[in-house]
Amino acid sequence: MSSHHIIREKQEPALLVLSMDNFDDELFGQLLEWSPTVMAVGAVAEKLNAYGIKVDWIIGDMPDDIQSDVKVLPVESGAVVNTALAYLVANSYPSVNVVTDEVTLDDYRNVVDQINLVILSGNEKIYPVQSGFSKWKPAGDVIALPDHTGIIETEGLEPIGGNKYQTIADGFFTIRFDDPFLFIAEHLQ
Repeated sequence: MSSHHIIREKQEPALLVLSMDNFDDELFGQLLEWSPTVMAVGAVAEKLNAYGIKVDWIIGDMPDDIQSDVKVLPVESGAVVNTALAYLVANSYPSVNVVTDEVTLDDYRNVVDQINLVILSGNEKIYPVQSGFSKWKPAGDVIALPDHTGIIETEGLEPIGGNKYQTIADGFFTIRFDDPFLFIAEHLQ
């Protein structure tokens, strides 16, 4: 007896690949598992093409040696991230995974309330949360609040310096703050 799953377009998060030099190949394979819409910048698209990975959209200029039927999304004034995210939001994608080696959180702030966003960089997973966010973690796990400068209230966490916190025990931690959202970073397992 076999199992068949129907994957609807936009059911899985889109995949925006800006760079992947420091990203785990196995995890990348997991991101591709359900055939997401794949967007990449030219140089990365060439690399993906060489691995036999189909790219749906190229952000910016089309490389010379790339598979056919790839669409190009022109970039205005070097705003690659903004161009790609604006396209995804305008076309009702509910979520996106972004793979990048360099994270500039300001590039993502304007879409936090419009699309579910996860940024994967090296060995970190970064995503926006609202006040009252709660998550289960084992004791000793470290989370970071990479760009937070305001006052926060935590339960189940102890500060360890540099906007980093460690879970006190196995269980849920909770973060409360006054900002509309903040980015949280955790180590990829």
